[in-house]
Amino acid sequence: MSASRTKFYLDKQDAKWAGVCAGIADYTGVDTTLVRVCMVILTLATSGWVFLAYLAAAWLAPKKPIGLYQDAADQKFWQGVRVNTKRSTAEVRSKFRDIDRRLADIETHYTSRNSQLANEIDALR
Repeated sequence: MSASRTKFYLDKQDAKWAGVCAGIADYTGVDTTLVRVCMVILTLATSGWVFLAYLAAAWLAPKKPIGLYQDAADQKFWQGVRVNTKRSTAEVRSKFRDIDRRLADIETHYTSRNSQLANEIDALR
């Protein structure tokens, strides 16, 4: 897939107006309604400056490609990557270390001179 999953996109499928709030919600993993409420509050608090930023984002940001995520688990994974990339790489390293350790344990058990294991294998023959 040529589309970057770590980039901000306008979410036209869940859009109410231009898709900026839905895109922010998709990017961060926060509920869309909460993002919309915060946008209204910030627009009122800043005398409309946030609304100008909203219009700029609606004009500049690309639309989200169809089929960007395979399923909900894929979407949650990429949201986690966007929020904290160091944590995500640490999780992947930890999983690989765990898999490597488990494979080493299996290899040690299989190649060791375990007479009980040899007897069980002979009994199966």
